[in-house]
Amino acid sequence: MFSTEVTPDLPLEQQPAIGIIGMGSMGGMYARYLSAAGWKRIYVCDQPSRYEEIKAKYEGSPGIAVLRDGHLVSRVADFIMYSVEAEFIDRIVAEYGPSTKVGAIVAGQTSVKAPEKEAFDKYLPKDVHIISCHSLHGPSVSPLGQPLVLIKYRAPDEALTLVENILRPLGSRYVYLSYEDHDNVTANTQAVTHAAFLSMGTAWASSLSYPWEHGYYVDGIETVKVNIMLRIYSNKWHVYAGLAILNPSARTQIDQYARSASDIFKLMLAHDAAGLRARIYDARTRVFGAQGADGAKHRTPILLSEDILNRFSLGKKPALADAAPAPASPTSPASPTPMRCPHGERAPANSHLALLAMVDCWAALGIQPFVHLDLAATPIFRMWIGVAEYLFRSEARLDAAIGAALDDVSYRSDDLEFVIAARGWSQCISFGSFELYKERFMHTAAFFESRFEDATRVGAAMIQTIMDNSPV
Repeated sequence: MFSTEVTPDLPLEQQPAIGIIGMGSMGGMYARYLSAAGWKRIYVCDQPSRYEEIKAKYEGSPGIAVLRDGHLVSRVADFIMYSVEAEFIDRIVAEYGPSTKVGAIVAGQTSVKAPEKEAFDKYLPKDVHIISCHSLHGPSVSPLGQPLVLIKYRAPDEALTLVENILRPLGSRYVYLSYEDHDNVTANTQAVTHAAFLSMGTAWASSLSYPWEHGYYVDGIETVKVNIMLRIYSNKWHVYAGLAILNPSARTQIDQYARSASDIFKLMLAHDAAGLRARIYDARTRVFGAQGADGAKHRTPILLSEDILNRFSLGKKPALADAAPAPASPTSPASPTPMRCPHGERAPANSHLALLAMVDCWAALGIQPFVHLDLAATPIFRMWIGVAEYLFRSEARLDAAIGAALDDVSYRSDDLEFVIAARGWSQCISFGSFELYKERFMHTAAFFESRFEDATRVGAAMIQTIMDNSPV
Protein backbone atom coordinates (compact mmCIF):
# COMPACT_ATOMS: atom_id res chain seq x y z
CA MET A 1 0.00 0.00 0.00
CA PHE A 2 1.10 3.56 -0.65
CA SER A 3 2.10 5.89 2.15
CA THR A 4 -1.06 7.13 3.80
CA GLU A 5 0.19 10.73 3.66
CA VAL A 6 -0.47 11.19 -0.04
CA THR A 7 -1.37 14.49 -1.69
CA PRO A 8 -2.01 15.57 -5.29
CA ASP A 9 1.30 17.49 -5.13
CA LEU A 10 3.39 14.30 -5.05
CA PRO A 11 5.20 13.15 -8.20
CA LEU A 12 3.16 10.88 -10.45
CA GLU A 13 5.00 7.69 -9.45
CA GLN A 14 4.24 8.33 -5.76
CA GLN A 15 0.50 8.85 -6.26
CA PRO A 16 -2.06 6.06 -5.85
CA ALA A 17 -3.99 4.95 -8.92
CA ILE A 18 -7.64 5.96 -8.54
CA GLY A 19 -10.32 3.96 -10.35
CA ILE A 20 -13.95 4.92 -11.01
CA ILE A 21 -16.31 2.32 -12.46
CA GLY A 22 -19.44 4.12 -13.66
CA MET A 23 -19.16 7.58 -15.21
CA GLY A 24 -22.68 8.85 -14.71
CA SER A 25 -23.43 12.13 -12.94
CA MET A 26 -21.76 11.29 -9.62
CA GLY A 27 -18.84 9.35 -11.09
CA GLY A 28 -18.20 12.29 -13.39
CA MET A 29 -18.35 14.72 -10.47
CA TYR A 30 -15.72 12.75 -8.55
CA ALA A 31 -13.47 12.52 -11.62
CA ARG A 32 -13.69 16.27 -12.26
CA TYR A 33 -12.89 17.30 -8.70
CA LEU A 34 -10.04 14.79 -8.31
CA SER A 35 -8.57 15.86 -11.64
CA ALA A 36 -8.85 19.56 -10.78
CA ALA A 37 -7.08 18.89 -7.47
CA GLY A 38 -4.06 17.48 -9.29
CA TRP A 39 -4.39 13.71 -8.94
CA LYS A 40 -2.54 12.39 -11.99
CA ARG A 41 -3.56 8.70 -12.15
CA ILE A 42 -7.34 8.54 -12.49
CA TYR A 43 -8.64 5.55 -14.46
CA VAL A 44 -12.33 5.54 -15.37
CA CYS A 45 -14.79 3.46 -17.35
CA ASP A 46 -18.47 3.03 -18.03
CA GLN A 47 -20.30 0.38 -20.02
CA PRO A 48 -18.06 -0.91 -22.85
CA SER A 49 -20.62 0.35 -25.36
CA ARG A 50 -19.97 3.90 -24.13
CA TYR A 51 -16.18 3.68 -24.35
CA GLU A 52 -15.76 5.96 -27.36
CA GLU A 53 -18.29 8.47 -26.00
CA ILE A 54 -16.62 8.69 -22.58
CA LYS A 55 -13.15 8.79 -24.14
CA ALA A 56 -14.14 11.76 -26.30
CA LYS A 57 -15.80 13.54 -23.38
CA TYR A 58 -12.71 13.39 -21.16
CA GLU A 59 -10.10 13.86 -23.84
CA GLY A 60 -7.62 16.44 -22.59
CA SER A 61 -8.81 16.21 -18.96
CA PRO A 62 -5.65 16.27 -16.82
CA GLY A 63 -4.87 12.98 -15.13
CA ILE A 64 -7.94 11.11 -16.45
CA ALA A 65 -7.47 7.97 -18.56
CA VAL A 66 -10.58 6.30 -19.97
CA LEU A 67 -10.36 2.50 -20.10
CA ARG A 68 -12.65 0.10 -21.94
CA ASP A 69 -14.12 -1.79 -18.99
CA GLY A 70 -14.04 -2.45 -15.26
CA HIS A 71 -11.57 -5.33 -15.57
CA LEU A 72 -8.88 -2.95 -16.77
CA VAL A 73 -9.70 -0.40 -14.06
CA SER A 74 -9.73 -3.08 -11.34
CA ARG A 75 -6.35 -4.48 -12.38
CA VAL A 76 -4.54 -1.13 -12.16
CA ALA A 77 -6.27 0.90 -9.42
CA ASP A 78 -5.22 1.12 -5.78
CA PHE A 79 -8.53 2.73 -4.81
CA ILE A 80 -11.62 1.70 -6.78
CA MET A 81 -15.03 3.31 -6.55
CA TYR A 82 -18.14 1.65 -7.97
CA SER A 83 -20.36 4.61 -8.89
CA VAL A 84 -23.31 2.64 -10.23
CA GLU A 85 -27.01 2.34 -9.51
CA ALA A 86 -27.86 0.21 -6.48
CA GLU A 87 -30.18 -1.85 -8.66
CA PHE A 88 -27.20 -3.11 -10.70
CA ILE A 89 -24.42 -3.24 -8.09
CA ASP A 90 -24.62 -7.04 -7.66
CA ARG A 91 -24.25 -7.79 -11.37
CA ILE A 92 -21.44 -5.28 -11.92
CA VAL A 93 -19.36 -6.32 -8.91
CA ALA A 94 -19.87 -9.98 -9.88
CA GLU A 95 -18.34 -9.17 -13.28
CA TYR A 96 -15.44 -6.93 -12.30
CA GLY A 97 -14.81 -7.66 -8.63
CA PRO A 98 -12.66 -10.78 -9.13
CA SER A 99 -10.20 -8.70 -11.20
CA THR A 100 -9.47 -6.36 -8.26
CA LYS A 101 -5.78 -5.72 -7.67
CA VAL A 102 -4.30 -7.41 -4.59
CA GLY A 103 -4.31 -5.01 -1.62
CA ALA A 104 -6.55 -2.46 -3.32
CA ILE A 105 -9.27 -0.54 -1.48
CA VAL A 106 -12.81 -0.86 -2.87
CA ALA A 107 -15.67 1.57 -2.28
CA GLY A 108 -19.22 1.93 -3.53
CA GLN A 109 -20.93 5.27 -4.16
CA THR A 110 -24.45 3.86 -3.89
CA SER A 111 -27.39 5.38 -2.04
CA VAL A 112 -28.41 2.05 -0.48
CA LYS A 113 -25.67 0.03 1.16
CA ALA A 114 -27.34 -3.31 1.95
CA PRO A 115 -27.12 -4.61 -1.66
CA GLU A 116 -23.62 -3.17 -2.01
CA LYS A 117 -22.36 -4.88 1.16
CA GLU A 118 -23.83 -8.19 0.02
CA ALA A 119 -22.20 -7.88 -3.40
CA PHE A 120 -18.79 -6.98 -1.97
CA ASP A 121 -18.94 -9.91 0.46
CA LYS A 122 -19.86 -12.33 -2.32
CA TYR A 123 -17.56 -11.28 -5.14
CA LEU A 124 -14.53 -9.35 -3.91
CA PRO A 125 -11.32 -11.32 -3.20
CA LYS A 126 -10.37 -11.69 0.44
CA ASP A 127 -7.05 -9.93 -0.13
CA VAL A 128 -8.63 -6.52 -0.83
CA HIS A 129 -9.92 -3.89 1.59
CA ILE A 130 -13.44 -2.42 1.72
CA ILE A 131 -14.01 1.20 2.71
CA SER A 132 -17.23 2.47 1.19
CA CYS A 133 -18.46 6.02 0.72
CA HIS A 134 -21.52 8.10 -0.16
CA SER A 135 -21.69 11.82 -0.90
CA LEU A 136 -25.01 13.00 0.52
CA HIS A 137 -25.81 15.50 -2.21
CA GLY A 138 -26.52 15.58 -5.91
CA PRO A 139 -23.98 16.16 -8.70
CA SER A 140 -25.08 19.77 -9.28
CA VAL A 141 -24.40 20.76 -5.64
CA SER A 142 -20.89 21.76 -4.62
CA PRO A 143 -19.38 19.07 -2.34
CA LEU A 144 -17.70 21.75 -0.23
CA GLY A 145 -18.86 21.30 3.36
CA GLN A 146 -21.38 18.60 2.45
CA PRO A 147 -21.45 15.30 4.38
CA LEU A 148 -19.44 12.47 2.84
CA VAL A 149 -20.09 9.14 4.56
CA LEU A 150 -17.11 6.80 4.99
CA ILE A 151 -17.70 3.19 6.01
CA LYS A 152 -14.65 1.22 7.22
CA TYR A 153 -15.96 -2.30 6.78
CA ARG A 154 -12.95 -4.54 6.06
CA ALA A 155 -9.76 -2.52 6.28
CA PRO A 156 -7.02 -1.31 8.65
CA ASP A 157 -6.86 2.27 9.91
CA GLU A 158 -4.10 3.21 7.47
CA ALA A 159 -6.36 2.29 4.56
CA LEU A 160 -9.01 4.67 5.89
CA THR A 161 -6.42 7.44 6.18
CA LEU A 162 -5.42 6.86 2.56
CA VAL A 163 -9.04 7.16 1.39
CA GLU A 164 -9.52 10.33 3.45
CA ASN A 165 -6.50 11.90 1.79
CA ILE A 166 -7.54 10.85 -1.72
CA LEU A 167 -11.01 12.39 -1.30
CA ARG A 168 -9.90 15.46 0.65
CA PRO A 169 -9.95 17.77 -2.42
CA LEU A 170 -13.74 17.54 -2.45
CA GLY A 171 -13.76 19.64 0.72
CA SER A 172 -16.57 17.53 2.19
CA ARG A 173 -17.21 16.82 5.86
CA TYR A 174 -16.48 13.19 6.71
CA VAL A 175 -19.16 11.25 8.57
CA TYR A 176 -18.20 7.79 9.85
CA LEU A 177 -20.97 5.19 9.88
CA SER A 178 -21.53 1.47 9.57
CA TYR A 179 -23.35 -0.01 6.58
CA GLU A 180 -26.46 -0.50 8.71
CA ASP A 181 -26.40 2.99 10.25
CA HIS A 182 -25.97 4.50 6.81
CA ASP A 183 -29.15 2.93 5.48
CA ASN A 184 -31.08 3.96 8.57
CA VAL A 185 -29.87 7.56 8.38
CA THR A 186 -30.51 7.89 4.64
CA ALA A 187 -34.00 6.46 5.08
CA ASN A 188 -34.67 9.05 7.78
CA THR A 189 -33.20 11.98 5.87
CA GLN A 190 -33.86 11.24 2.21
CA ALA A 191 -36.48 8.61 1.40
CA VAL A 192 -39.54 10.12 3.06
CA THR A 193 -38.42 13.65 2.12
CA HIS A 194 -38.26 12.64 -1.54
CA ALA A 195 -41.67 10.96 -1.23
CA ALA A 196 -43.19 14.25 -0.06
CA PHE A 197 -41.92 16.18 -3.08
CA LEU A 198 -42.69 13.37 -5.51
CA SER A 199 -46.26 13.46 -4.20
CA MET A 200 -46.49 17.24 -4.57
CA GLY A 201 -45.35 17.03 -8.18
CA THR A 202 -47.74 14.22 -9.04
CA ALA A 203 -50.62 16.08 -7.37
CA TRP A 204 -49.97 19.29 -9.31
CA ALA A 205 -49.45 17.40 -12.57
CA SER A 206 -52.71 15.51 -12.01
CA SER A 207 -54.44 18.88 -11.61
CA LEU A 208 -52.79 20.06 -14.85
CA SER A 209 -51.53 23.03 -12.88
CA TYR A 210 -48.23 24.87 -12.73
CA PRO A 211 -48.55 25.85 -9.07
CA TRP A 212 -46.60 29.11 -9.30
CA GLU A 213 -48.81 30.54 -12.04
CA HIS A 214 -52.09 31.12 -10.19
CA GLY A 215 -50.70 33.19 -7.31
CA TYR A 216 -50.94 30.61 -4.54
CA TYR A 217 -47.41 29.11 -4.57
CA VAL A 218 -45.05 32.04 -5.07
CA ASP A 219 -44.15 33.13 -1.56
CA GLY A 220 -41.90 31.97 1.29
CA ILE A 221 -42.57 28.33 2.15
CA GLU A 222 -44.28 27.83 -1.19
CA THR A 223 -41.11 28.90 -2.98
CA VAL A 224 -39.13 26.15 -1.26
CA LYS A 225 -41.78 23.53 -2.06
CA VAL A 226 -41.96 24.37 -5.75
CA ASN A 227 -38.22 24.70 -6.33
CA ILE A 228 -37.29 21.45 -4.59
CA MET A 229 -40.09 19.55 -6.32
CA LEU A 230 -38.84 20.72 -9.71
CA ARG A 231 -35.25 20.00 -8.75
CA ILE A 232 -36.10 16.39 -7.90
CA TYR A 233 -38.07 15.76 -11.06
CA SER A 234 -35.30 17.30 -13.18
CA ASN A 235 -32.88 14.65 -11.90
CA LYS A 236 -32.65 11.04 -13.04
CA TRP A 237 -35.37 8.77 -11.69
CA HIS A 238 -32.98 6.03 -10.55
CA VAL A 239 -31.33 8.43 -8.08
CA TYR A 240 -34.46 8.10 -5.93
CA ALA A 241 -35.79 4.67 -6.94
CA GLY A 242 -32.99 2.60 -5.44
CA LEU A 243 -33.11 4.44 -2.14
CA ALA A 244 -36.86 3.94 -1.85
CA ILE A 245 -37.21 0.38 -3.14
CA LEU A 246 -34.07 -1.35 -1.85
CA ASN A 247 -34.00 0.14 1.66
CA PRO A 248 -36.51 -1.66 3.94
CA SER A 249 -36.53 1.24 6.42
CA ALA A 250 -37.46 3.62 3.61
CA ARG A 251 -40.51 1.59 2.66
CA THR A 252 -41.79 1.72 6.23
CA GLN A 253 -41.36 5.47 6.44
CA ILE A 254 -42.92 6.22 3.07
CA ASP A 255 -45.92 4.09 4.02
CA GLN A 256 -46.28 6.00 7.30
CA TYR A 257 -46.05 9.33 5.47
CA ALA A 258 -48.92 8.35 3.18
CA ARG A 259 -50.91 7.16 6.20
CA SER A 260 -50.25 10.44 8.06
CA ALA A 261 -51.42 12.49 5.07
CA SER A 262 -54.56 10.36 4.74
CA ASP A 263 -55.40 10.47 8.46
CA ILE A 264 -54.99 14.25 8.67
CA PHE A 265 -57.08 14.74 5.55
CA LYS A 266 -59.88 12.64 7.08
CA LEU A 267 -59.84 14.88 10.16
CA MET A 268 -60.12 17.87 7.84
CA LEU A 269 -63.12 16.39 6.04
CA ALA A 270 -64.79 15.51 9.32
CA HIS A 271 -64.17 19.08 10.53
CA ASP A 272 -62.79 17.56 13.72
CA ALA A 273 -61.10 20.70 15.03
CA ALA A 274 -60.24 19.26 18.44
CA GLY A 275 -58.89 16.03 16.99
CA LEU A 276 -56.82 17.74 14.31
CA ARG A 277 -55.36 20.34 16.65
CA ALA A 278 -54.52 17.70 19.30
CA ARG A 279 -52.80 15.49 16.73
CA ILE A 280 -50.75 18.31 15.17
CA TYR A 281 -49.69 19.82 18.49
CA ASP A 282 -48.79 16.40 19.86
CA ALA A 283 -46.53 15.87 16.83
CA ARG A 284 -45.08 19.34 17.37
CA THR A 285 -44.19 18.51 20.96
CA ARG A 286 -42.64 15.14 20.10
CA VAL A 287 -40.52 16.48 17.25
CA PHE A 288 -39.70 20.06 18.26
CA GLY A 289 -40.19 19.96 22.03
CA ALA A 290 -42.79 21.29 24.44
CA GLN A 291 -42.20 24.88 23.34
CA GLY A 292 -41.84 23.96 19.71
CA ALA A 293 -38.05 23.93 19.81
CA ASP A 294 -36.81 21.65 22.60
CA GLY A 295 -33.86 19.93 20.93
CA ALA A 296 -33.35 22.93 18.70
CA LYS A 297 -34.15 25.78 21.06
CA HIS A 298 -30.54 26.98 21.16
CA ARG A 299 -29.95 26.66 17.42
CA THR A 300 -30.42 29.39 14.88
CA PRO A 301 -33.41 28.57 12.67
CA ILE A 302 -32.44 27.03 9.35
CA LEU A 303 -34.81 28.80 7.00
CA LEU A 304 -34.01 32.31 5.89
CA SER A 305 -36.50 35.16 5.92
CA GLU A 306 -39.40 35.12 3.51
CA ASP A 307 -37.99 38.25 1.84
CA ILE A 308 -34.85 36.32 0.89
CA LEU A 309 -36.74 33.21 -0.20
CA ASN A 310 -39.05 35.30 -2.36
CA ARG A 311 -36.07 36.20 -4.56
CA PHE A 312 -36.11 32.60 -5.77
CA SER A 313 -39.78 32.43 -6.71
CA LEU A 314 -40.62 31.17 -10.20
CA GLY A 315 -43.87 33.10 -10.16
CA LYS A 316 -44.82 36.71 -9.59
CA LYS A 317 -45.86 37.48 -6.05
CA PRO A 318 -49.38 38.96 -5.84
CA ALA A 319 -49.79 42.45 -4.41
CA LEU A 320 -49.95 42.59 -0.64
CA ALA A 321 -53.02 43.80 1.15
CA ASP A 322 -53.10 47.53 1.86
CA ALA A 323 -52.43 47.08 5.55
CA ALA A 324 -49.85 44.34 5.63
CA PRO A 325 -48.37 43.44 9.02
CA ALA A 326 -44.66 43.67 9.71
CA PRO A 327 -42.59 40.87 8.14
CA ALA A 328 -42.28 37.75 10.26
CA SER A 329 -39.05 36.00 11.11
CA PRO A 330 -38.49 32.46 12.36
CA THR A 331 -37.71 33.75 15.85
CA SER A 332 -40.30 36.54 15.96
CA PRO A 333 -43.35 35.26 14.12
CA ALA A 334 -46.26 37.39 13.08
CA SER A 335 -49.59 36.46 11.62
CA PRO A 336 -49.33 35.19 8.04
CA THR A 337 -49.46 38.01 5.50
CA PRO A 338 -52.55 37.93 3.27
CA MET A 339 -51.90 38.20 -0.46
CA ARG A 340 -53.95 39.23 -3.43
CA CYS A 341 -54.29 36.78 -6.30
CA PRO A 342 -53.76 38.00 -9.85
CA HIS A 343 -57.48 38.54 -10.26
CA GLY A 344 -57.66 40.80 -7.21
CA GLU A 345 -58.73 38.43 -4.46
CA ARG A 346 -56.62 37.70 -1.40
CA ALA A 347 -54.71 34.44 -1.55
CA PRO A 348 -56.06 32.12 1.16
CA ALA A 349 -53.98 30.53 3.90
CA ASN A 350 -52.57 27.14 2.98
CA SER A 351 -53.20 24.03 5.08
CA HIS A 352 -49.63 22.89 4.34
CA LEU A 353 -50.83 19.28 4.43
CA ALA A 354 -47.47 17.99 3.15
CA LEU A 355 -45.69 19.59 6.11
CA LEU A 356 -48.30 18.57 8.68
CA ALA A 357 -48.00 14.98 7.43
CA MET A 358 -44.21 15.08 7.53
CA VAL A 359 -44.01 16.13 11.17
CA ASP A 360 -46.81 13.69 12.05
CA CYS A 361 -44.82 10.94 10.31
CA TRP A 362 -41.62 11.81 12.20
CA ALA A 363 -43.57 11.75 15.47
CA ALA A 364 -45.24 8.41 14.70
CA LEU A 365 -41.90 6.75 13.87
CA GLY A 366 -39.96 8.39 16.71
CA ILE A 367 -37.59 10.14 14.29
CA GLN A 368 -35.62 13.08 15.70
CA PRO A 369 -34.75 15.07 12.57
CA PHE A 370 -32.34 17.46 14.28
CA VAL A 371 -30.12 14.54 15.27
CA HIS A 372 -29.82 13.57 11.62
CA LEU A 373 -29.39 17.22 10.63
CA ASP A 374 -26.24 17.41 12.72
CA LEU A 375 -25.01 14.04 11.51
CA ALA A 376 -25.57 13.76 7.78
CA ALA A 377 -28.20 16.06 6.33
CA THR A 378 -28.56 16.48 2.58
CA PRO A 379 -29.23 20.01 1.27
CA ILE A 380 -32.85 19.09 0.50
CA PHE A 381 -33.40 17.55 3.96
CA ARG A 382 -31.88 20.65 5.57
CA MET A 383 -34.36 22.88 3.74
CA TRP A 384 -37.29 20.55 4.46
CA ILE A 385 -36.55 20.63 8.20
CA GLY A 386 -36.16 24.38 7.91
CA VAL A 387 -39.59 24.75 6.33
CA ALA A 388 -41.19 22.47 8.93
CA GLU A 389 -39.45 24.33 11.74
CA TYR A 390 -40.56 27.68 10.31
CA LEU A 391 -44.19 26.55 10.33
CA PHE A 392 -44.27 24.61 13.61
CA ARG A 393 -42.23 26.98 15.78
CA SER A 394 -44.79 29.74 15.22
CA GLU A 395 -48.19 29.15 16.80
CA ALA A 396 -49.62 31.90 14.59
CA ARG A 397 -48.49 30.17 11.39
CA LEU A 398 -49.40 26.69 12.63
CA ASP A 399 -52.86 27.78 13.80
CA ALA A 400 -53.42 29.49 10.45
CA ALA A 401 -52.59 26.22 8.67
CA ILE A 402 -54.93 24.25 10.93
CA GLY A 403 -57.66 26.83 10.43
CA ALA A 404 -57.23 26.65 6.67
CA ALA A 405 -57.35 22.85 6.79
CA LEU A 406 -60.67 22.97 8.60
CA ASP A 407 -62.51 26.00 7.23
CA ASP A 408 -61.06 27.03 3.87
CA VAL A 409 -61.60 24.83 0.83
CA SER A 410 -59.41 26.91 -1.51
CA TYR A 411 -56.62 24.33 -1.41
CA ARG A 412 -58.90 21.35 -0.79
CA SER A 413 -58.66 20.01 -4.34
CA ASP A 414 -54.84 20.22 -4.17
CA ASP A 415 -54.91 18.45 -0.80
CA LEU A 416 -57.10 15.69 -2.23
CA GLU A 417 -54.74 15.17 -5.15
CA PHE A 418 -51.81 15.16 -2.73
CA VAL A 419 -53.30 12.40 -0.56
CA ILE A 420 -54.03 10.30 -3.64
CA ALA A 421 -50.50 10.89 -4.92
CA ALA A 422 -48.88 10.01 -1.58
CA ARG A 423 -50.85 6.75 -1.43
CA GLY A 424 -49.95 6.03 -5.02
CA TRP A 425 -46.23 6.50 -4.44
CA SER A 426 -46.35 4.35 -1.31
CA GLN A 427 -48.06 1.53 -3.20
CA CYS A 428 -45.70 1.89 -6.15
CA ILE A 429 -42.66 1.52 -3.88
CA SER A 430 -44.21 -1.42 -2.01
CA PHE A 431 -44.43 -3.35 -5.29
CA GLY A 432 -40.63 -3.16 -5.60
CA SER A 433 -40.78 -2.53 -9.35
CA PHE A 434 -38.18 -0.19 -10.82
CA GLU A 435 -40.06 -0.06 -14.12
CA LEU A 436 -43.28 1.01 -12.40
CA TYR A 437 -41.36 3.64 -10.42
CA LYS A 438 -39.71 4.92 -13.61
CA GLU A 439 -43.02 5.13 -15.47
CA ARG A 440 -44.71 7.05 -12.65
CA PHE A 441 -41.73 9.40 -12.22
CA MET A 442 -41.30 10.13 -15.93
CA HIS A 443 -45.01 10.76 -16.44
CA THR A 444 -44.92 13.58 -13.88
CA ALA A 445 -41.51 14.84 -15.00
CA ALA A 446 -42.79 15.27 -18.56
CA PHE A 447 -45.44 17.71 -17.34
CA PHE A 448 -42.84 20.03 -15.74
CA GLU A 449 -40.00 19.51 -18.20
CA SER A 450 -40.28 22.92 -19.84
CA ARG A 451 -39.38 24.60 -16.54
CA PHE A 452 -36.45 22.40 -15.49
CA GLU A 453 -33.75 24.77 -16.75
CA ASP A 454 -35.11 27.69 -14.72
CA ALA A 455 -35.72 25.46 -11.70
CA THR A 456 -32.19 24.06 -11.72
CA ARG A 457 -30.64 27.50 -11.85
CA VAL A 458 -32.93 29.12 -9.27
CA GLY A 459 -32.96 26.06 -7.00
CA ALA A 460 -29.17 25.83 -6.92
CA ALA A 461 -28.92 29.50 -5.95
CA MET A 462 -31.54 29.03 -3.21
CA ILE A 463 -29.74 25.97 -1.80
CA GLN A 464 -26.40 27.77 -1.81
CA THR A 465 -27.87 30.80 -0.06
CA ILE A 466 -29.37 28.64 2.67
CA MET A 467 -26.16 26.62 3.02
CA ASP A 468 -24.04 29.79 3.24
CA ASN A 469 -26.25 31.05 6.08
CA SER A 470 -26.69 27.67 7.79
CA PRO A 471 -25.78 27.48 11.49
CA VAL A 472 -24.99 23.75 11.19
